[in-house]
Amino acid sequence: MAQSLEDMGIAGHSFLQEALTNTTDPLGAIEEFQQENSILLPSLQPALPLLDLHGLKRLDFHKSVFEELREKLQSRIEEISKSGDEDAHEKLEAILDKSFPLIKIKSLQPVTMCLFKHLPEVPEKYLKALIKDKELYKSSPIEVKRQIWQNNQAMFGDEVLPLLNQYIKDKDTIIFSTEGGMNNFFSSLPKQRRQGTVVKQLANMIGKNVRLYDMVLQFLRTLFMKTKNVHYCSLRAEILMALHDLEISDICSVDPCYKFTWCLDACIREKYVDVKRARELQGFLDSVRRGHEQVLGDLSMILFDPFAVNTMLWSIMKVLQDLTTHETLPRDSAELVLLIRMLALGQSAWEIINKQVFKEPRIDLDVVTRFMPALLSIGVCNTISNIVKKTDDFKKSGMQHNEQQQDSSTSETEDKKNFDDSTSVQVLITFLQQEPLSCQICMWYILYLVKYRRKTLLLKILSILGKHHKESSTDPIFLHALVAQLSVAPGPVALEDILSDEEFCQTLFKFMLPGRQHKEVSQKQTLRLLLSTYHRIPASRSKPLIAKLESKGKKHSEVVADLLSKVNKKISDLESVAAEKKALPKEDPSLLGVPTPAPI
Repeated sequence: MAQSLEDMGIAGHSFLQEALTNTTDPLGAIEEFQQENSILLPSLQPALPLLDLHGLKRLDFHKSVFEELREKLQSRIEEISKSGDEDAHEKLEAILDKSFPLIKIKSLQPVTMCLFKHLPEVPEKYLKALIKDKELYKSSPIEVKRQIWQNNQAMFGDEVLPLLNQYIKDKDTIIFSTEGGMNNFFSSLPKQRRQGTVVKQLANMIGKNVRLYDMVLQFLRTLFMKTKNVHYCSLRAEILMALHDLEISDICSVDPCYKFTWCLDACIREKYVDVKRARELQGFLDSVRRGHEQVLGDLSMILFDPFAVNTMLWSIMKVLQDLTTHETLPRDSAELVLLIRMLALGQSAWEIINKQVFKEPRIDLDVVTRFMPALLSIGVCNTISNIVKKTDDFKKSGMQHNEQQQDSSTSETEDKKNFDDSTSVQVLITFLQQEPLSCQICMWYILYLVKYRRKTLLLKILSILGKHHKESSTDPIFLHALVAQLSVAPGPVALEDILSDEEFCQTLFKFMLPGRQHKEVSQKQTLRLLLSTYHRIPASRSKPLIAKLESKGKKHSEVVADLLSKVNKKISDLESVAAEKKALPKEDPSLLGVPTPAPI
C-alpha cells in the first residue's frame, strides 16, 4: 500500500520513517508531515481544534471525508459514462490510468472497480493484470469478468461447471425427495423453475454476451453427450427463456431455436399442445433450411427436456382419448403424427449430437398404423369386458328366463374379445421389444391409467411393460411420476383405491423391483411410495417387500437405509395404534338404547 502511494508521489510510512530517523526533532518532523499531508483548505484549519475539543479523532475525521469524496468520485464516474459525450471514454481511461496503481489499497479499490464497470471495453493490459491476481479477479465486477471470460474459455468453465453440477444435484434432490409430501416433479411452472438460483446466476454471467452464451451451450452439449443426463436438456431451454424474461434481445434474436422454444414453453405451461401451437411447432420444424441443419441438434435437446416430453406424452393421451370417443383412426390425426415426430426427434438428441449427423430421424409409420391402434384396441376391449361383466351380473339377478340364450351370446362376444385382445397384446409386445418410442408412450399410458384408476387394464399393461421393457423399472423420472400419481388420494367414491388391492400391489412391486438384484433408483422410489401410502397398502404386501429390501448380505446407501428406517417406524406406529384400538373394551349393545339419567 505504502509503495503504491509513494509511486504516485504521495508520502507514505517509509517516508515518515526516514524523516524520523534523520531528524533531531521528532515532534517537529511529525508536525511538519501532518501539515504537508493534511487536507489543505484554509477554511478548515480553524475548525480542526474545535473537533479536537469535542473528542473527535483526526483519523475518524479524515476517514469520513475520504468516504464522502470517494462516493462523489464514483457518482461523477457514472455521470460521465451516461453523458454520451464523445470524449467520455477517454476521460474514464485517464482516471483509470491514475487509479489503477492504487487498486490493491482496499479503501480505493471501489473507485477502480467502478471505472471497470462503466467502461464499455477495458484495455487488455488491465485484464491481464486481473487474471494474474486471484484476489483482484474475484473482486472484479461481472461486466469485467465477462470480458475476461470471452477470451478465456478455461476460466469461464471453472466458474460455470460447479453451477451445472449443482443444477443436476438439485434436480435429483427433487426426484428423490420425501419432504413436504410426494410432490410431482412436473408440477412446477416453467417461470418458477427459471427463478432457480443456478439459472439466474448463469443468466447474469452471460448478460448480453453472445460468445458466453455459445460457450454455455457448448458445455451443455458436451456434458449431455458424456453423461446422457436429460437435465442438461432442461437447462438448455431454461437459460434461453430466462434471457427472454430479462428481455435480452441481443441473444434471443440470434438463437435460431428461440421462437420454437418460446412456443413449446407456452405448451409446457398449459400442460397441453393444442392444435394452434401444434401448427406453429410444425412450421418451425419444416422451416429448417438446407445448410442450417445444425439447429436440429439444439432442437432435439430442447425436445428431450423431461418437461417437454411429459407435455407431449400427456397430449398424446388426450388425443388417444378423443380418437376413442370419436371412433377415429390414429393415422387420421395430424396432431398425433406431429407429437410422435417431435418425440422421435427428442429421443434422437444424444445420437445427433454424438455423431454430429444433423438429420431428423424417419418416423416408423407402424407406430401410428399398428402400435397406436393396438393400444386403443386393448383399452376398448377392456371397457367392453367390464360392460359385459356388469351386464352378466344384472342378468343373473333379474333375467333368469333368458339365461341360456344370453349365455350363448355372451360367450360369442367374450371369445371375439379375447381374440382381438390377444392379437393387440402381441403387437404391443413386438413394438416394446423393438421401438423405444413405443416404450415411452406405453410408460405414460400407465400413468394415465393410474390417474383414472383403471385397475384391470393397468394390471395387464404394467405386467407387459415390466416383462418386455425392463429399463422402465429403472427410469428415475418415470418412477417418480408413477409414485406421485399413486400417492394421490383416491378422491371421489367412483375412483377406487387401487393400492388396497393385493393383486395390484403384487404386480406393481414386481414391476418396480423385478428381481433379487435391483438398482438403487428402484429402491428409493419404492420406499418413497411406501412412506406416503403405507396406511393404504395391505400389510401382507408391505411387510414381505420390506423384508426383501432388508435381506441379509445387501449393502444399502445411507439414503436407502434412512428411508428404510422411516418406513419401518411409520408401519410400526400404525400397528401400535391399531393394537390399542383393538384392546379398548367394546360397548355393550344392550346398553346403547338406555337413556342417560337426568341430572339430580
